[in-house]
Amino acid sequence: MLFPAEEVIWRGRRTGTEFTVHDAAPADGSVPAGPYAFLGVRGCDTSASAIHDAVLTSRTYADVRYAVRRQGAFVVAVTCSDPGGTCFCASMRTGPRPTQGYDLALTELLDGASHRFLVEVGSSRGAEVLADVVSVPAPEADVRAADEIARSAASRMGRELDTDGLKELLYASAESPRWDDVASRCLACTSCTMVCPTCFCTSVEDVADLTGDVAERRRVWDSCFSEDFSYIHGGSVRPESRSRYRQWMTHKLASWVDQFGMSGCVGCGRCITWCPAAIDITAEAAALRWTPQPAATRS
Repeated sequence: MLFPAEEVIWRGRRTGTEFTVHDAAPADGSVPAGPYAFLGVRGCDTSASAIHDAVLTSRTYADVRYAVRRQGAFVVAVTCSDPGGTCFCASMRTGPRPTQGYDLALTELLDGASHRFLVEVGSSRGAEVLADVVSVPAPEADVRAADEIARSAASRMGRELDTDGLKELLYASAESPRWDDVASRCLACTSCTMVCPTCFCTSVEDVADLTGDVAERRRVWDSCFSEDFSYIHGGSVRPESRSRYRQWMTHKLASWVDQFGMSGCVGCGRCITWCPAAIDITAEAAALRWTPQPAATRS
């Protein structure tokens, strides 16, 4: 909703010798105007929104459309009490309890016949909303119960990613034979990048109707797994799956840190879930740790 897969940048119409251009919303109305309220957001996604805020609005040239949609968004986050088999947010310190980017955060407490929520206030707007809801100060027992739910969920993560020295490991593994192993399985289908909540690569398409009188410029999601993505005069910079997967994983877990001061992965595990070849980013990172690296050469 905040960073849609496709949006119209501008639409123009030719009338005689005149061509008028104006901003336009998507023709199908699939991304309505804000402000938005997001309910039940997990910690991995509140962290992903914080990453997009840094990437899309905090640099020299801000993404104005994203900023407009983000402005005024109200977020009700939830503690994830039952992580999935591909989750590893505890490794990335983004969950299972939301730590940032929310107005209100809820932890569901079930105690026999009792069903209630512990509410944490993350903003002044959250406090205003909570003031209109019947609530009572949380007893210490409920606070401890919510802490235990988060600890229990963290101990039951389906995956784990060792982040100690990971950036340096990936930089040192540029010529690792492990990338050939991944390439033998990777279909370059782009599924991992399409479901990743932090990927932000896009392309621009210009289209016109059959009359040639109406033209649109659209921004659409793109993927570094596409051969055309790195195409320049003379060919693609990364023509093989080996180099594309290496680029994606190294950027996500290493050069993203140098570029933006944070990891580009929030541990949601969607890239693992949706990979038709069952490639697991946590397993690949672990494999790089025990795969012998080629000896350094000097010329």
